[in-house]
Amino acid sequence: MSNRAWLAPVAFLYGLAVAVRHKMFDWRILRSREYDIPVVCVGNITVGGTGKTPVVEMLVRRLGDEYTIAVLSRGYKRKTKGYVEVERGMSFLKTGDEPKQIKQKFPGVVVAVCEKRAEGIDEIRRRHPEVDLIILDDGFQHRYVKPWVNIVLMDYMRPVYQDHMLPWGALRDRLSQMHRADYVLVTKCPPDMSALDRRLVRKWLKLYPYQGLYFCHTQAGHPVPMFPSAGYRGSLHLGADVIAMSGIGNPEAFEKGLDAHYRVVDRLRYPDHHPYRSRDLADMERALAASPESVIVATEKDAVKLMGSRKIPPAIAARLYYLPIRMTFYEDTEIDFIKNLKNDLRTNPKDRYAHP
Repeated sequence: MSNRAWLAPVAFLYGLAVAVRHKMFDWRILRSREYDIPVVCVGNITVGGTGKTPVVEMLVRRLGDEYTIAVLSRGYKRKTKGYVEVERGMSFLKTGDEPKQIKQKFPGVVVAVCEKRAEGIDEIRRRHPEVDLIILDDGFQHRYVKPWVNIVLMDYMRPVYQDHMLPWGALRDRLSQMHRADYVLVTKCPPDMSALDRRLVRKWLKLYPYQGLYFCHTQAGHPVPMFPSAGYRGSLHLGADVIAMSGIGNPEAFEKGLDAHYRVVDRLRYPDHHPYRSRDLADMERALAASPESVIVATEKDAVKLMGSRKIPPAIAARLYYLPIRMTFYEDTEIDFIKNLKNDLRTNPKDRYAHP
């Protein structure tokens, strides 16, 4: 058993509280709001990174030709309250790091944060009546909104069927709630994942016939300098010395991707949504001094926070890069996924099927 098994009684009580809350929605003691425009929720049942932001960005790219899209997030760890509409020049402290990252990539898309999702949707529709599709970033547990489509992500390296409820494990929701997912995306799979491995995952998930299952892996681009004006050192050659730096929920996939193309000489790991401060700059300075030929390569989410800082010395700024990533589906199944999703968005969920 896990060395955290002593937390099993607490996990049981947490799971019981989660189950009672779901029953209150199922019995309509607590009410879910439904909307007359499509609402797509991208979520998970675990804490930590499963790759929601790359999936949201993929949906914006693939659905933007047919819909006027708004993205609504909670804005985790922001210093503001209530509804805030994200502008490109805003500090991540006002918006959260992931909403700012999405806004920077898609400046023409409405991106907003609000801890109460129903209020956020109402405000988007009041301010932007042209919006005809809303993507909820991380709203699977927020049942006060009933999406048209639920997309649930599972990290291949942390399968939900081998996990436990918080605080023993990483599950923040009960495995039984997977029945509410219309699509399950297994993310961060190895690029050479076999058909047999995919069949085993399907077997263990025990999905219903109405649920679509797709497998994805992360495709990294070439590292991009964060501050090219600080003394651009040129593109990194394969095998170059790099220091991997991340403040994300699950850094293993990011670091493994760097290991495949570069020589990772050090790792700087910080908690998810970490706000970088002066002491972190000291960490970077020490790591760079210990490896004079290396550069620091961070995640996109970390770059959003660092690029807005005016406290980074030029000597460090010139050696800071970030790694852009995209979600890639196995065997071109993204075409099938988007086709099925678009069909669902054209049909009110009341007319499609009933969940168990």
